[in-house]
Amino acid sequence: MRTVPTTIETDILILGSGGAGLFAALHAKKAAPDLDVTVAVKGLLGKCGCTRMVQGGYNVALAPGDSVERHFMDTIEGGKWLNNQELAWTLVTEAQVRIRELETELGCFFDRNPDGSVHQKAFAGQTFDRTVHKGDLTGIEIINRLSEQVWRRDVRRLEDHRALELIPAADGSGLAGVLMLDMRTGIPVLVRAKATLLATGGGPTMYKFHTPSGDKTCDGLAMALRTGLPLRDMEMVQFHPTGLLAGAGTRMTGTVLEEGLRGAGGWLLDAGGERFMHHYDPRAERATRDVVSRSIIRRIREGHATPNGGVYIQMSHLGPDDVRRKFKGMVERCADCGFDLAGGRVEVIPTAHYMMGGVEFRPGCGTELPRLYAAGEDTGGVHGANRLGGNGVANSTVFGGLAGSAMARDIRGVRALAEPDSHAVEAGLARAYGPLGRPSGDLEAIREALYATMWDDVGILRDAAGLARAGERLDALAAAVTEAGIPDGDRRYNLTWMDRLNLENLVLVSRSIQAAALARTDSRGAHFREDFPDASDLATSHYTVVRQAGDGLDVGMEPVAFTHVRPGASLLDAAA
Repeated sequence: MRTVPTTIETDILILGSGGAGLFAALHAKKAAPDLDVTVAVKGLLGKCGCTRMVQGGYNVALAPGDSVERHFMDTIEGGKWLNNQELAWTLVTEAQVRIRELETELGCFFDRNPDGSVHQKAFAGQTFDRTVHKGDLTGIEIINRLSEQVWRRDVRRLEDHRALELIPAADGSGLAGVLMLDMRTGIPVLVRAKATLLATGGGPTMYKFHTPSGDKTCDGLAMALRTGLPLRDMEMVQFHPTGLLAGAGTRMTGTVLEEGLRGAGGWLLDAGGERFMHHYDPRAERATRDVVSRSIIRRIREGHATPNGGVYIQMSHLGPDDVRRKFKGMVERCADCGFDLAGGRVEVIPTAHYMMGGVEFRPGCGTELPRLYAAGEDTGGVHGANRLGGNGVANSTVFGGLAGSAMARDIRGVRALAEPDSHAVEAGLARAYGPLGRPSGDLEAIREALYATMWDDVGILRDAAGLARAGERLDALAAAVTEAGIPDGDRRYNLTWMDRLNLENLVLVSRSIQAAALARTDSRGAHFREDFPDASDLATSHYTVVRQAGDGLDVGMEPVAFTHVRPGASLLDAAA
């Protein structure tokens, strides 16, 4: 049966409704209220995505004694000098604008000090306490306010719509639109737009332990690869050190217990009750996420694992009542799973949390493909080799707002929509609908094999043998997904069909992570090679670039441009 997509036309199409997508919609409407803006989201607007799940907070230099130069240097040094410095500078300077916009224009209310100033707490890897927060439920506060503002405006919402393919223009002039699937009906939709924002979020859910919700399956990155766009820093997958280890058979395993717990003085203990972090780093529990994650895995390997295979986090020495007051959300979440965070010990394990890598883009959010913009976790370069806790939601809101303004500005005067490439549309339909009616595959077995492959061989500690083994396994899993069919029954909310589409994207992006990790023969930030444990010369730093080439992937290395500061120097000296 031939499937013909329905067509929707819009000025601006935004894929994703996290902090980046919603800020883009608001800024586009602010710049040009008459524009037709459409937000497409895989779930429900305001109820899905990673920004809503942010617990910790929002990094911004506000307090006396802090500065954008200091925030910038923390970001560059945390990123091990692989950051695109123009993007990092944009992050730290625009964060000051965006945080005031969140409070004074959009209605967010963050925690205050007794004198009425904004409270900023400690996060690891930073030289100043600059993390603005709303208890430990910061993301909910931000997304609730952003959603309210979007609902008040004339913004079209395509909920329960998943993006399938980026569709180029027939004349090769750039992007023409996006082929989508209305999951409520099973009918394809071609959305034609003058400008499109890729803001679907990353979400490393290909790992056994992960924090993002199951709807995050790297769809934007997979579409970008298939379109021929370059992805940078894909080997840089951040593991949050303290994911809840609730045992087998629960989706709560992997859920983050936020960094503020360690920032406030929480301890990490092994099975014998010994604090161990000082054996690995003088900063102990306040070391950066990559250091703490590696230390935990090493402690486990050395035979000091707790009953479920992790370590403990303990807060009770700080006073149970204070812990309940300061970390209400965390305490309640642990209690829901039968654990007493305030008065006892909770088992944790490093959990895949964030992807520093993504589509190459410019400070104005443009990409190599004209009329395609990108923001948030779909992008690479802002964080380099390691993201500081609290820089993630700042990244999404800063660049989301810039993208919205840029799209509104760039399409001013554009009257005609580009004609989509019909061959690309047909190829996208064949990829999505082709498996329907073919013999079923064992998707659950493929998913479990993917979890094991990525966790064991492309995880926190890597080496050439494991990465090569992972490459062979991922190729086999890609073939297994291709062969897997789906019973062609009711296409409405067909979750088996969605699972197959999810796995196809996850395996492709996993292959890009493996390829980049194999190509980088040194250790930087979140990427640690046990066979190459040292960092290469910082002054000649290179970052990885992955592109799809036929059925395979090409990996190149590009030199880092030190546009603001070079290794060995500091912007703080110039600022002083």
